[in-house]
Amino acid sequence: MQTDSAPALPDGVFEGRKAFQELVRNALAQAADQGWREIILCDASFDDWPLGERAVIESLSAWSQTGRKCTLLAKRFDTVQAKHHRFVSWRGQWSHIIDARAVPSADATEFPSAIYTPSWVMRRLDLVRSKGVSGSEAARRLLLREELSEWLGKSTLAFPATTLGL
Repeated sequence: MQTDSAPALPDGVFEGRKAFQELVRNALAQAADQGWREIILCDASFDDWPLGERAVIESLSAWSQTGRKCTLLAKRFDTVQAKHHRFVSWRGQWSHIIDARAVPSADATEFPSAIYTPSWVMRRLDLVRSKGVSGSEAARRLLLREELSEWLGKSTLAFPATTLGL
């Protein structure tokens, strides 16, 4: 389902925290508009991602349909749980399509900060300046998918959708 609500995703370099966050917002809006079946969101902590924003949650809710899958990959999820309350609530509601995984032993400086989809990817190469690249080229998508697969192979389940108390 294609609509005109989400801006086209760029190919090329981006720089700055605002540009990065806008790219995340636009990518998740495109996910809903284009019906992407798979999304991998990867970051050491998701600290500066706009995951708790109402617009992001609306995009994710519109995207959440049968046959969809989102993988969250992080070094840890404590920042997500403390900072992105709307996202935590959304994750609980849609836990059947969300696979949250962590690599606690990873070096945060080597951990990828990226969005992968089968048709478009984004990767921050410089976390301090939020500088990176995005694009739909097949080679770029394949390289990121292979790297994320390696990290997923080292990961364990994390960030439960609910916590059971006694």
